[in-house]
Amino acid sequence: MIFNLNGLAPNFLAAMEIPLVLGRGFTDHDAGAGPKVAIVNQAFARKIFGDENPVGRRLGFSNAPVAGAVEIEIVGVARDAKYTGLRETAPPTIYVPATQMPEGVANYCVRTAGDPASIFPAVRAAVSELDPTLPVINLRTQDEQIARINSEELLFARLSGFFGFVALTLACVGLYGLMSFLVLHRTGEIGLRMALGALPAQALRMILRESLALVGVGIAIGLPAAYGGSRFIQSMLFGLSPADPLTYGSVALILIVVALLAALLPARRAAQVEPMVALRSE
Repeated sequence: MIFNLNGLAPNFLAAMEIPLVLGRGFTDHDAGAGPKVAIVNQAFARKIFGDENPVGRRLGFSNAPVAGAVEIEIVGVARDAKYTGLRETAPPTIYVPATQMPEGVANYCVRTAGDPASIFPAVRAAVSELDPTLPVINLRTQDEQIARINSEELLFARLSGFFGFVALTLACVGLYGLMSFLVLHRTGEIGLRMALGALPAQALRMILRESLALVGVGIAIGLPAAYGGSRFIQSMLFGLSPADPLTYGSVALILIVVALLAALLPARRAAQVEPMVALRSE
């Protein structure tokens, strides 16, 4: 079985806001000379123990990856967390006290209520005070770390957002021009209706109703087509489904508003024209 093995300080899970769902966390008593203990994540617990409670069970390692340990007692279960990428499925993970791990590279997490970057000098000073020869490298905030891991996805998202905005703008401009042309083309009809006794408000409602019906047909055709096309990029989406109602609803609302404005402005001008002038325009 392949799993991740991480050595932690007692307060690491709390600093990273990874809650325990069962058992206890590490304490200062879980030192190198003490009993060998471990915390597993939910993925590991499901893989090995199924629906059983793993707390109190023991793990054995044939290669003894934990210094001096043959068996390790599980004392807690932590919620699944992702480390190398947001798209990954949380891998089975075992956490052990850092003092019970072989020597290696150490990563430290510092939580602050203010700007994280502002405490970098204080972190360097604290490490230098403990050991002036100890190098401190790769200081970065959590946001910077996430952006670094997802740089390609962020670039794709920005490009997609830009081209999507351009496409939506072109659609709005085209829709506005088309609706304006159709309404202006009916100036003579509006004048005739008003000459036969129709009120300006009645002519205006007629134009808006027919314009909304036209846009409704377009949306009814476009939404299924957009949904069908979005399934081809489903693997590129994160935290968003191809059928996200907010996205589809927002685009549909924008197109409806644009269509109403495109029909309303020329329709109001046409309704204010004298019937005889409107008829002469034909």
